[in-house]
Amino acid sequence: MSAQTWRVGSQCLLLLALVGSIRSEGVQSCEEVRKLFQGRLVGPVKGLPDSPRAGPDLQVCTAKKPSCCTRKMEERYQVVARQDMQQVLQTSSSTLKFLISRNAAAFQETLETLIRQAENYTSILFCNTYRNMALEAAASTQELFTDVGLYLFGADVNPEEFVNRFFDSLFPLVYNHLINPGVTDSSLEYSECIRTARRDISPFGNIPKRVLGQMGRSLLPSRTFLQALNLGIEVINTTDHLHFSKECGRALLRMQYCPHCQGLALTKPCMGYCLNVMRGCLAHVAELNPHWHVYIRSLEELSDAMHGTYDIEHVLLNFHLLVNDAVMQAHRDGQKLSEQVNKICGRPVRTPTQSPRCSFDGSKEKHGMKISIRNGEETLANRRKEFINSLRLYRTFYGGLADQLCANELDAADGLPCWNGEDIVKSYTQRVVGNGIKAQSGNPEVKVKGTNPVINQIIDKLRHVIQLLQGRSPKPTKWELHMGSGGGTVEQVSGDCDDEDGCGGSGSGEVKRTLKITDWMPEEMNLSDVKQIHQTDGGSTLDTTGAGCTAATETMALTLMGVVMLFPGLL
Repeated sequence: MSAQTWRVGSQCLLLLALVGSIRSEGVQSCEEVRKLFQGRLVGPVKGLPDSPRAGPDLQVCTAKKPSCCTRKMEERYQVVARQDMQQVLQTSSSTLKFLISRNAAAFQETLETLIRQAENYTSILFCNTYRNMALEAAASTQELFTDVGLYLFGADVNPEEFVNRFFDSLFPLVYNHLINPGVTDSSLEYSECIRTARRDISPFGNIPKRVLGQMGRSLLPSRTFLQALNLGIEVINTTDHLHFSKECGRALLRMQYCPHCQGLALTKPCMGYCLNVMRGCLAHVAELNPHWHVYIRSLEELSDAMHGTYDIEHVLLNFHLLVNDAVMQAHRDGQKLSEQVNKICGRPVRTPTQSPRCSFDGSKEKHGMKISIRNGEETLANRRKEFINSLRLYRTFYGGLADQLCANELDAADGLPCWNGEDIVKSYTQRVVGNGIKAQSGNPEVKVKGTNPVINQIIDKLRHVIQLLQGRSPKPTKWELHMGSGGGTVEQVSGDCDDEDGCGGSGSGEVKRTLKITDWMPEEMNLSDVKQIHQTDGGSTLDTTGAGCTAATETMALTLMGVVMLFPGLL
């Protein structure tokens, strides 16, 4: 026999001997109990018994033997037992709560960054390619992406309204600077007439409808995903601060502090006894388990479905390309649109004007007016996947919470004498019940009555958000591969998605989910190579020379390439 084994065996024999002595003779002094009461409960020792007293007026910690407790001590113990219970609940859920709250904050921060990037992409498009209208387009661009952020983070704004408002504001600029440049009526009334006419004459073809379809498909799932994470935090906060019944409070007192009254301050409860007490106290909490399981599974399904036109990262970072397509569409149909506007709004007053132009300087780059290249491993989809993989480990959290608390925090080690609610014993002999309200009818330690309205309310909220999650999870029956016409990249899209949803290539190339916009472009492209684009009406020019706009030359080369392809003879 090894020395270590001998020492462990000797300690167990000494403990058994001590327990036997305590059971047969009882404690002679309450000194240890007084010390623990003063240290643990921060209570005064004045009035506490020095030695066990017979017949104290106790309500819960009753025993035939003399007791080291008074009625006031018992009342104080009951308060602390409830506090201890909340403490172990908060400790057990702290990792889960941190996982959800940290990722909710990270997702919101990432979405805010994506919105800023998408706004910058659009601003750079106007400054580099349509610089005459860039400053006038800045306000409507900023308003659009402000509304996108408000909607994502729960505000009551309508995507259809803010998308249409953007294209309504864009049309007067395109008309004044591209279709009928240099001879424009600058009155607000005429611009308002053009703006109002946009929905009737459809100058941008089906592109506004495509944008709206993509926004609807991607923004709502992301908004719902964030709402669901915030509800998950609310569920944990609720169970962390749950108010326990009177029966549960008495059972917790009996399990944790009644041994003190018999001088057994270091004794821990038997496992079976602890399970009955904790399963009784947490019976209503255990009713969350099936709903929590479905909640996590629904989050996973929604996350898996957020690809292609359901992927907000893909949609936002490609928005500027659709804007470019819309402007070029209106330019191609310029003569027809001019005639239609003349019929609706009359002919403009022919007053030569010169619009202010935007220009970049070095300080703009420092303020984010430069498109950054992000690694494919840093995508929002990959972050969601990592989060879901971690969250999946907690699918049965509430079903096994009572068992976890007993195993990790409360019960005595296997093989050691333990407290059964009345005395020190070798093992607990009562029937051990299961989890949940229905299983508590035979619980010998805690009587569970009725329902808990707070838990019922949380269950109702979980059911509601599960319906939202499942309603936002598309389940395509068919997947097809479409070849984008811009960069020759293959993209996976849902089979029930048509061209109006923008599933195929836009013609000017798309930023794929790796977000590497210039994957197929040369490292550098001098914008001065694209000299001027001449307008067919009025002989004016749209300046796209590189003066002052070098901050984003590489990243906007894709858009300019589309313009050059439209006018191949102008170089």
